[in-house]
Amino acid sequence: MHPPLTPHRHPMCLNIIEEFQKCHSDHPIGKFFGDCTELKIKLVQCFREEKAVKRKVNFEQSKKLQERLKAIRKEETAET
Repeated sequence: MHPPLTPHRHPMCLNIIEEFQKCHSDHPIGKFFGDCTELKIKLVQCFREEKAVKRKVNFEQSKKLQERLKAIRKEETAET
């Protein structure tokens, strides 16, 4: 199962989402028999890559925040 295919939430996968939705509209019955399976596989791979990028960015941001908080705590203990 994939997440909702809203374009604004998945800018990296926009082209594949559009192709996948077009495939579903072009093959209303065939979609149940594997006509769009290749696109679905590409879509899932793209979502995984997108998630890995987001995870890396979030980790870097949390590292910076932790360093900043550590510096603030150090300053507070030095003042007292």
